[in-house]
Amino acid sequence: MNNIDLNNKIAVVTGASQGFGYAIAKRFTESGAKVINIDKDPEATAEAKSKGEFTYADTFEIDITNFEIVEETFKTIIDKYNNIDILVNNAGIAGPSFKTWEYPSDDWNKVIDIDLNGTFNCCKVVTPYMIKNNYGRIVNIASIAGKDGNPNASAYSAAKAAVIALTKSLGKELADYNIAVNCVTPAAAKTKIFDQISEEHINYMLSKIPRNRFLKVDELASMVSWMVSEENSFTTGGVFDISGGRATY
Repeated sequence: MNNIDLNNKIAVVTGASQGFGYAIAKRFTESGAKVINIDKDPEATAEAKSKGEFTYADTFEIDITNFEIVEETFKTIIDKYNNIDILVNNAGIAGPSFKTWEYPSDDWNKVIDIDLNGTFNCCKVVTPYMIKNNYGRIVNIASIAGKDGNPNASAYSAAKAAVIALTKSLGKELADYNIAVNCVTPAAAKTKIFDQISEEHINYMLSKIPRNRFLKVDELASMVSWMVSEENSFTTGGVFDISGGRATY
């Protein structure tokens, strides 16, 4: 494992109790950062803490779709830690598998609200703090589905496509500051999000990956760790592919 210097950085990671978020939080901690976990699932958080692999600096169980609560939580973090250097917007859901014309509206709205609006809320709140300090690193976890559009996953695909566009817009808006805003477009990995989707859809995703295997969460964590480091001082508004060869652009 290459050493990434995140010493004394304050990192907020949403959905850090499992899957990608847990792996990212673990790698950040090993690199010297203080990681604050924002995750609304108390059972997942308790399970993560019971593993004893690392220690969160703090944990907040909130709903990121509620802007006022996000705003209040980030203010609490700033008051306690004096800064937020890093934000990783990882929290999200896959939603059920349906054809677009059969997709339940309530499920559509839930996916968009968590995957897109939750990411927007966190970006909106943290950005003024980063501007004030003229420093920040934001990484949004998008998906290869946001590039390709997966069948029977229109809500998830649309939300992740929007996250890519949000990243590009915010990156351009903050280009005059030492703030890097980028996103990653991972292929599927074997995480608990698989519990939300059908076996047919899982097999479809695997069939599209030229490396013929799913992404490992530690592989994503390695990429994101460099993206949030001071070394990443030029790239912003970028989309980092980690799809095992699936991406065509």
